Amino acid sequence: MTDSTNVSTGENVSPTQRLSEAGVAIWLDDLSRERLRTGNLAELISTRNVVGVTTNPTIFAAALAQGDAYDGTLAELAGPPNRGDVEAAVERITTDDVRDAADLLRPVYDSTAAVDGRVSIEVDPRLARDTAATKATTVRLWETVDRPNVMIKIPATVEGLPAITSTLAKGISVNVTLIFSLSRYREVMDAFLTGLEQAKEVGHDLSVIGSVASFFVSRVDAEVDKRLKAVGTDEALALRGQAAIANARLAYAAYEDVFSADSTERWAALQAAGAQPQRPLWASTGVKDPSYRDTMYVDELVVAGVVNTMPEKTLEAFADHGIVLADTVTGSGEQAAAVIAAVEAQGISMDEVTAQLEDEGVTKFEVSWDELLTTTKTGLDGAGAAGAGAR
Repeated sequence: MTDSTNVSTGENVSPTQRLSEAGVAIWLDDLSRERLRTGNLAELISTRNVVGVTTNPTIFAAALAQGDAYDGTLAELAGPPNRGDVEAAVERITTDDVRDAADLLRPVYDSTAAVDGRVSIEVDPRLARDTAATKATTVRLWETVDRPNVMIKIPATVEGLPAITSTLAKGISVNVTLIFSLSRYREVMDAFLTGLEQAKEVGHDLSVIGSVASFFVSRVDAEVDKRLKAVGTDEALALRGQAAIANARLAYAAYEDVFSADSTERWAALQAAGAQPQRPLWASTGVKDPSYRDTMYVDELVVAGVVNTMPEKTLEAFADHGIVLADTVTGSGEQAAAVIAAVEAQGISMDEVTAQLEDEGVTKFEVSWDELLTTTKTGLDGAGAAGAGAR
């Protein structure tokens, strides 16, 4: 592991500790019962400065497909009263894991005054275009997990925006996911403020309502780079690997416009009532192109007051050789805007790119959800057959 020097103390500290000291909250983008029962998650909290966990359908589908950690639960759910109800089984498995992770992270939640120690669980992605169903599901998941440090993940689709507001208004913490465009991000921040204003009106304690806005990073480069390669000129190819970081830095500038100390009266009133800002969360931070530095979406997005949720591979890479020299985001808006302008000068529409990525993101999670249902059904069928044989 590469250590860096803490300037204030002269002591060597790990790269993840230095990142935490720079104000970036490290969350793990993964969860499984195996991590929980083996103590792996507890170890990452202890040794890698992990202070939160995010999940999604892809993560749960992979977890269920591997090993035997869920066999006992599947055997239980294969019998009465559920009798192999696949949808009920998926909700039971995912909420159980999230609840256990939330309990493990509860000391972090308490010590950070409800800022970190958060665990996210996603609404069924098949509801991404259904506002009413999303609203109902967020409440059910919140009540089922029954932990103050859970966050319900709602996609930032047009239909998701009113559900974000409604959920926050009920005092439920929200992780807004699948944000790609600056225009949609501004709508998300507005939905957040409206939700907190409504929560305040009915007397909820704003200080414990957490929210993050998950701005996806590497997927932007994957799509823009493909289009730049299609253009094929030296000028176009020189822009590869720059659009995603520029897009994220512009998102942070938009965040500052709303949540800085001297920003809008609207936020100032909520802050005076105890509200936490909706922190930007850098998601999709594992590189897609192996020719890129494997920690680039961490190194280049260091700024106080944000979250970086990393898959374990990226987390371990950063722990080994990540470098935190300074804030790499604040004041970069003008340069970032120039990068985006240069990309668009190649005939690439960022609006088109981000709209495509949102649609693809929803579809990918729907596919993963179907895989999760299929894997669960297979497990239930197997457990049911084993139970019948035992009888």
